[in-house]
Amino acid sequence: MSGTCVIIGMGPGVSLALAERFGSAGYAIGMVARQEAALLAAEARLGVEGITAKGAPADTADEAELRGAITALEDALGPIEVLIYNAAAMHPGLPSQTTAEQAIADFRVNVVGALIAAQAVAPTMIAAGRGSILLTGGGFALQPSAQFASLGIGKAAIRSLAFTLAEELAPAGIRVGTVTICGMVRRDTPYNPAAIADAFFTLHQQRATDPVEYVFQA
Repeated sequence: MSGTCVIIGMGPGVSLALAERFGSAGYAIGMVARQEAALLAAEARLGVEGITAKGAPADTADEAELRGAITALEDALGPIEVLIYNAAAMHPGLPSQTTAEQAIADFRVNVVGALIAAQAVAPTMIAAGRGSILLTGGGFALQPSAQFASLGIGKAAIRSLAFTLAEELAPAGIRVGTVTICGMVRRDTPYNPAAIADAFFTLHQQRATDPVEYVFQA
């Protein structure tokens, strides 16, 4: 077994493809999502594929819950070698119509949860001198859309977070990267989840000093 890969924001689509990709490489898969039923279903599906998987329910907007889930998964599966943050709050809306409360709530999920998760796993990775922290970015960070103002703010911020984390942690041997997905994720298209999961795995295999961003664009 290669180690433990924790995916935050577990669900169908990209997260499941990530679990299958890293699981097929020998990683035990830890999963965080709000709904325990979804985690149990993912555990069962991955188990059929011969992948060790365990879920821990948490709201990514709740710091205590998120840190507790990460600790529980590390206790159950072993030291976390790969952290993937794939949680997102997507509420369409023009900037002039987005309330402060909604913008803050979305930002907690889209960015602050990633910061908390990175802070939770970094000490162990630093002590080991290796590890990967990978964040899901989006094309709205590069080409914002007024119709998705709040999500665009989040994707711009998580891109910045990836670059600043990389600057801080690369000297310790920690690989930080972001996959900026510049299209709608759909099966049977160039933006299919399996291809995106391969991009994440490619980032993980690179050196800590390699480029931070992988722009996934058809």
